[in-house]
Amino acid sequence: MKIIEASEIINYLKDNDTIAISGSGGSGSPEALLEAIMNSYNNTGSPKNITVVTGISPGNLTTDLVGMNMLSAKGLVGKAICAHLGMGKVFGKAIGENIFPAFAVPLGVLNHLLRAQAGNEPGIITHIGLDTFADPRLDGCCANELAKKEEPIVQVMTINNQDYLFYKTFPVNVALLKASYTDSKGNISFEHEAVIGEQYNMAIAAHNSGGIVIVQVEDIKEYGTLKAKDVLIHNKLVDYVVVSKPNLALGDYNIPVYHPEYTGEKRISLAKFPPEKLTERKICGRRAAMELKKGYVINLGVGMPDIVGKVAAEEGFLDDLTLSLECGPLGGMPIGGVAFGASINPDSIISTAETFDMYNGGFLDMAILGLAEVDKEGNVNVSSFGNRITGPGGFINITQSTKKIVFMGTFTNGDLKLNIKDNKLTILEDGLKNKFVNQVEQITFSGKNALKNNLDVLYVTERAVFKLMKGGLTLIEIAPGLDLQKDILNHMDFKPIISKDLKIMDHRLFSSDKMNLTIKDK
Repeated sequence: MKIIEASEIINYLKDNDTIAISGSGGSGSPEALLEAIMNSYNNTGSPKNITVVTGISPGNLTTDLVGMNMLSAKGLVGKAICAHLGMGKVFGKAIGENIFPAFAVPLGVLNHLLRAQAGNEPGIITHIGLDTFADPRLDGCCANELAKKEEPIVQVMTINNQDYLFYKTFPVNVALLKASYTDSKGNISFEHEAVIGEQYNMAIAAHNSGGIVIVQVEDIKEYGTLKAKDVLIHNKLVDYVVVSKPNLALGDYNIPVYHPEYTGEKRISLAKFPPEKLTERKICGRRAAMELKKGYVINLGVGMPDIVGKVAAEEGFLDDLTLSLECGPLGGMPIGGVAFGASINPDSIISTAETFDMYNGGFLDMAILGLAEVDKEGNVNVSSFGNRITGPGGFINITQSTKKIVFMGTFTNGDLKLNIKDNKLTILEDGLKNKFVNQVEQITFSGKNALKNNLDVLYVTERAVFKLMKGGLTLIEIAPGLDLQKDILNHMDFKPIISKDLKIMDHRLFSSDKMNLTIKDK
């Protein structure tokens, strides 16, 4: 192990390298290393045409010069293989504009591919991705048109008359990682990291591919002072270390200030968090929470679904549940916003690959995820909208391995204005675009696959609740105070099946008072 300056990493990178980059949205990005690559390319034109591999691409959902946005200059990246491509908006825009080919691979698949590469395996065989855009009979994980001209990364295999997908591994030349500390021998510890992510699997994949591993840390500790259980990457896997202090000016991005309640070192009272204001977001979170049962293990998706943890805390039954995030935290209450992926008061934190080992086998009792587009077949799109490419993240793994799924989001998209009063809902101004469309742009969740596997699927909005049934999307509840035709059907591109037992949504959902919601035993 050798200590080097960030600018020196360029001496160890070559044009056309495949570079694995740690990070999960707002956490775990090796910012100093990415900045060094950006500066070198801008000044010298090298390294160029690199293939970047990352999970939830580092970024803060803006055009700020952070995360993958720093690698967006034309010619720098030649290909991207990521699970989520849109956390850096400049990087995502480049993909949408076909500046370079990009593949959007389910997050669990990507993590298991890194592990398979470490073991010198040809790939992985899995059911994850069947009947979605990952399936080569649809898009084969291609995130843009240029990717369709590249060699396919996934193919269909039939084993015992059952279809599976085979995803091919690829060598990793360089791994660029962020961690907490190194000791003087190069052992890398993670005691300040709220998310473990892909770091270990990227390191072992690069090392066993004959590549190099470069780690950004906060400081160097004396050999023998780091706790062995905090050291997740042994010095034999590490080639170079860069010491870089966190940039406090970036706010919550990359979690620059250590929060012991994020790592389980300390627990804090959740009572200090005030109840969320009554909005469409809280209505959806409350209705989703009504599906919970004691003892459930639940995955919460990014965005609106993270409010479910706050609703559970407000109603007093958070301790009866176990909330899980695909990045590794299990237990506690997920953090919203850019730092999503970390949890307050987690019971445990494991790697993303290990989390998907659990998920793929059916560990979750329930998943609560966002929705952006829904069609009459019950398909959901959260991954592609014209030139705005995001990718699936862990969405496909989760929805194809969990028996009960609740999708939640506003009924229309845009400047929605509501009046919530007297336990009723009034639509003052509707969104500009319908979310319930004849056919989704991209299938991130397959209604057909869900019905085949007997999944229990609900679609929750602030004004209506739908259920996936054999005949198609079925309306089962409507908000009090609304007109079925005017407020629901007129804002859908298709007419859903309307349940003969159509109900009014629970009036407590629309009250500013606590619901006094109780959940039943599992």
